Amino acid sequence: MTFGLDAPSVLTVRDKWGWFLALGILLLIFGFIALANLFVATVASVFYIGMMMLVGGVAYLVHAFQVKGWDHILFWAASGILYTIAGLLAFWNPALTAVIVTFFMAVALIVAGVFRTWIGFRMRPMRGSGWVIFGGVITALAGLVIALGWPVNSLWILGLFLAIDLTMQGWALIAVALAAKP
Repeated sequence: MTFGLDAPSVLTVRDKWGWFLALGILLLIFGFIALANLFVATVASVFYIGMMMLVGGVAYLVHAFQVKGWDHILFWAASGILYTIAGLLAFWNPALTAVIVTFFMAVALIVAGVFRTWIGFRMRPMRGSGWVIFGGVITALAGLVIALGWPVNSLWILGLFLAIDLTMQGWALIAVALAAKP
C-alpha cells in the first residue's frame, strides 16, 4: 500500500512544468516578503497554528460525543477544550503564543540535534555518518542559539523559519520546473 505517495511520473511533471514554475516563483516572492517583515510573518505563523488548533479542538469535541463510555467522552472532550483554548489564545495574544511556540521549538531542536548526533556516532564507521553527526550538531546549535535569545527572539524567529521555508520551497519548485521543461 502506498497511500498515494507514489513518485510522480516524469511526463506528469513535464506536462505541468509551467505550474511548478509559477508556484515556485509565488513561494519565492512570499518568502522574500516574509523576510522583509519577520514580525508580520511570525504573527501569520501564530495565526496559522491557532487556526489548526481550533479546527483540531472542534474535531476532538465532535468526536467526544461519538464515542461510547464516559471515560472516553471526558478524555476526548478535555482534549478538545484544551486545543480550542490554545487556538483561541493564539488569536487573543499572538505574542505570548509566539513565546511559547519558540520555546518548544528551541527544546525540540536541541533534543532532535542531540539524538541525531548520537545516531551518527552509532552509525560509525559507516560512510556518511559524519554528515549525520554534522547535521545533528548544527540542529542542536540552532536550538541552543534560539534558547539563548529567548524570549526576545520570539518576535521574529518563527517568521524567519517561515521565510526560509517559503524561499527554499520556491527555489526547489523552480529547479524542478526548469529541469522538467520540455
